[in-house]
Amino acid sequence: MGWKVIIAPSARADLESIVRFIARQNSDAASRVGYELIVRSERLAAFPEMGRIVPEFQRADLREIVHRSYRIIYRVKTEGQCVEVVRLWHGARGFPQVPRGEEP
Repeated sequence: MGWKVIIAPSARADLESIVRFIARQNSDAASRVGYELIVRSERLAAFPEMGRIVPEFQRADLREIVHRSYRIIYRVKTEGQCVEVVRLWHGARGFPQVPRGEEP
């Protein structure tokens, strides 16, 4: 049985923003990219430590995987066998902020 994957409110807001932005030009592409980000995030249930440590934070529990131009930033919580996706961040946006309420 895999780990539990939780999409934090900040990541949900990021996803909505990404889909809205892309939909201005192409609604089919927006749906596809949104779906791909969710599916990629769900894969973390089987491989929670597959991502690299986020270079900006240098913390073992804060990792990321890259899908297309997007960084899927997540926190590994070994005690509860849980992965919390905290940001879905476009690489062109610069430094990702992790909301204080979601930090350990």
